Amino acid sequence: MVAMRNIVLLLLCITVVAPIVLYTDRLGTYKSPSTKEEFIEDVTAFVGAGDSGHLNLLPQETSTALKEPIGVVYTEDLTKTKNLPQERPMVVESREHVSARVLSTTTEEDQGRKESLIRLVTDKQGNEGNTLEKADGGGGENVNSEDAIDVDDSDAKLTKSDRASDRESQVKDIKQEPQATIASSNINKKIPSGETNKQKEQMPPDAKVQQLKDQLIQAKIFLSLPVVKSNSHLTRELRLRVKEVSRTLGDASKDSDLPRNANERIKAMEQTLLKGKQAQDDCAAVVKKLRAMIHSTEEQLHAHKKQTLFLTQLTAKTLPKGLHCLPLRLTTEYYSLNSSQQQFPNQEKLEDPRLYHYAIFSDNILAAAVVVNSTAVNAKDTSKHVFHIVTDRLNYAAMRMWFLANPPGNATIQVQNIEDFTWLNASYSPVLRQLGSPSMIDYYFKTHRATSDSNLKFRNPKYLSILNHLRFYLPEIFPKLNKVLFLDDDIVVKKDLTGLWSVDLKGNVNGAVETCGESFHRFDRYLNFSHPLIAKNFDPRACGWAYGMNIFDLAEWKRQNITEVYHNWQNLNHDRQLWKLGTLPPGLITFWKRTFPLNRSWHVLGLGYNPNVNQRDIDRAAVIHYNGNLKPWLEISIPKFRSHWTKYVDYDHVYLRECNINP
Repeated sequence: MVAMRNIVLLLLCITVVAPIVLYTDRLGTYKSPSTKEEFIEDVTAFVGAGDSGHLNLLPQETSTALKEPIGVVYTEDLTKTKNLPQERPMVVESREHVSARVLSTTTEEDQGRKESLIRLVTDKQGNEGNTLEKADGGGGENVNSEDAIDVDDSDAKLTKSDRASDRESQVKDIKQEPQATIASSNINKKIPSGETNKQKEQMPPDAKVQQLKDQLIQAKIFLSLPVVKSNSHLTRELRLRVKEVSRTLGDASKDSDLPRNANERIKAMEQTLLKGKQAQDDCAAVVKKLRAMIHSTEEQLHAHKKQTLFLTQLTAKTLPKGLHCLPLRLTTEYYSLNSSQQQFPNQEKLEDPRLYHYAIFSDNILAAAVVVNSTAVNAKDTSKHVFHIVTDRLNYAAMRMWFLANPPGNATIQVQNIEDFTWLNASYSPVLRQLGSPSMIDYYFKTHRATSDSNLKFRNPKYLSILNHLRFYLPEIFPKLNKVLFLDDDIVVKKDLTGLWSVDLKGNVNGAVETCGESFHRFDRYLNFSHPLIAKNFDPRACGWAYGMNIFDLAEWKRQNITEVYHNWQNLNHDRQLWKLGTLPPGLITFWKRTFPLNRSWHVLGLGYNPNVNQRDIDRAAVIHYNGNLKPWLEISIPKFRSHWTKYVDYDHVYLRECNINP
């Protein structure tokens, strides 16, 4: 019995006491690392000597610095490792434990690197397909998920889709490696809850749409290459994918317009494109095809721009059906009246210089009506305002009938026929002589000669109308008036204009708003400064000014003999070498150094071509001008500006209803 007890004690000594002695002996011989580098070397050596299942967690580099393990997830708060005592023994848990821990003395930069790595892994796991981040060097390079071909002229580089695919494969490889799990409490500490949503918000709303479009381009390139054409199976697959993606894309302009299977279509096309990339390794052929596609696209774009310009000009010249019906209906009504009913009241005010006189030259009845109505509505005392309207023979009766049936309050109306101005003839007016010449008519109506876009806008029949040039004969039309406010028929008056008659023009003939706020509205925009006559007499950088609302001092006009100045320059421009057609270029020349700049709030331009006109400027303006092709009575007008004009049209009027004129 005693012998048995001795044997048991001996075994206990061997199994219990001996390991304790050996362990304490090892602690006694352990030398504390004197430096941080020695400690890191020990840790590196220890982990490197572990089992093969953990070797792949550390990059195989010979550097003495401890590199960040790819794919490792830490379970402890990393901030606690920042100030580890150097003499604390390193304890390694059993390899069977689910989490792998690596203790290191890290700097603040190392800590930031770890957090970036954790964000990379967790974002990738929780958000498949979101922005990928580059994990090397602690930095993050955002890679857009769009697929776009990025080929350099000298050497073919990887496409964005290639780089994204490579990055995805790298992350997938990392995910397949043994990784440690991370506690949910620590996820909340390391990554803000709104980080993923923030990344989603940063994605453009049309990212998938652009990706689908880029995939279609790539597929079409592959289908045109000989190597792919020879592979019938790949060709059929590519064509199938093109049909699927085209059907999925449809008319979508943003990701929310896409069907639910868009992601599946993107992935399927990406796999097929990968096969195409593997089959086609000749980058030069791809570059050549891309250049051909770019050249073809530029040619199509140029053709479409030219066609758009032509159609816009054509639409601007064309009278809508309703506006063609209106004068016919009014003319019939006018000639059904007796002579006494055809007369306007208050005709004694027509030559009273103490009143406010307006000159409007137009063949557009509805447009002229808006000018008169908007001016009268905003006038403080309509009885002091006199509107002088001059139109052509075709619209004379209709224009009179409109204002007889729709008088603008107590204002006075006069409608004249330009054919009654017997003094305005070819022997007196050079421009009238030029407009009737065969060369001018040929210039307008021989459309095959329209070889350049720059001349297209000048081939407008309105320039053949003397109504457009009548503004240069104001003293002859109103011989007993001292001042006249000229208004175009494409303007809307928003405030009382009587203050313009009290503006001191300081000896100038014309009061107008300058337009040199925009650099292209200067003299060199309208005049040919390569001609010596123009270069000698004018400054190319001088400010232009706006026709459309101009206060003219007719007394000063007569004193300076402005009409003769205009005639002289028109004679010099008989061959159209000084300027092209129109009234602004001769106006700039005729009133050179004779124009007084008005405050810009009097007249705001651009509502007929510029959708970005400042709303604040419109609200403060006395007159807004729809200069350009997008007139407010046309369907092509800018929608957000149309209401300023339609406000002064009564679409319930019997004449407008009969002609189906709608807002």
